[in-house]
Amino acid sequence: MLVITQYPLAVVICFLAMFCLGSWANTQKLATQSVPTTIYYQDYTYGILLLSVLLAFTLGSIGSDGRSFLADIGQADRQNLFYAFMGGVVFNSANILIVVGIELAGLSVAMPAGIGFALILSVIVNYVLSPTGNVQLLAGGVTAVFLAVVCSALAHQYKDQTGKSVNRIGIAASLIGGILMSFFFFLVAWSMAPDFVKPSAGLLTPYTALVVFAAGVLVSTPLFLPVLRRFAGKPADEEIWYSDVSRRNHIIGVLGGVVWCVGMASSLLASSAAGCAISFGLRQGAVIVAVLWGTFIWREFRDAPLMSSRYLIGMALCYVVGLGLIIAAK
Repeated sequence: MLVITQYPLAVVICFLAMFCLGSWANTQKLATQSVPTTIYYQDYTYGILLLSVLLAFTLGSIGSDGRSFLADIGQADRQNLFYAFMGGVVFNSANILIVVGIELAGLSVAMPAGIGFALILSVIVNYVLSPTGNVQLLAGGVTAVFLAVVCSALAHQYKDQTGKSVNRIGIAASLIGGILMSFFFFLVAWSMAPDFVKPSAGLLTPYTALVVFAAGVLVSTPLFLPVLRRFAGKPADEEIWYSDVSRRNHIIGVLGGVVWCVGMASSLLASSAAGCAISFGLRQGAVIVAVLWGTFIWREFRDAPLMSSRYLIGMALCYVVGLGLIIAAK
């Protein structure tokens, strides 16, 4: 299978993960203008599973390093399969809440609130799992990210004073989703072998872990869809069936899942060379990407006061500093 063993390349792959994980929500903003969020999300989960299986039978089954996908899943311990599967379930519960936050409060609000807290908690949780990197620099990076979240909150507070209120339920959903989001990567990483080139018996390679994770997402989606219907649904949504949606909008939903899965796969592949804490921490730079999309493409801060813009700039700078410290922590 294809394995990443060099730290500089792992950092580059983490930046790819950052871009993809900060960009997938554009498909939600685009599709849900005319499609119920519940239908979009179903297509999104199909995209995650589709790409994970494709990667497993291509990049995960070539080369002499590690184990091929079929050989790997055949020798895996049930406990490790369960960890990867539950990682998908935990992620899905968190992501549903963040999707609600995006729908109610906007992309540039939900991402900093949810993913910012996920980053702070996840670096701590994943460092406990894999103590890789300088703890002082990691702590400095986490502090800078926390300041970025504070700047984001202040930016939205000034925006709120203009009369364009930010939905409180959306913010609360994003924060709770962020707390849950910080634990799913720990579960998936726990199921994987620390050495992808020579993986230990019973543990999973990243490609296998990704497929099992995607299965957890797909299977648990019907359990969490009522949350979307309750908080992000519109009265007319009940009149729209899955078959009523155009092929174009279904493709947009699937594309959202594919883009997210590219980011997740990149993060998993980089975790061995970069360490779990650094890999997960770097990928949360997706917040900056998401805020740029929300601010400049979707114009969620148009007509907001100058002070909001200044706090947004401060948020971006703090994130850049935090990510720099996390990179240097290796």
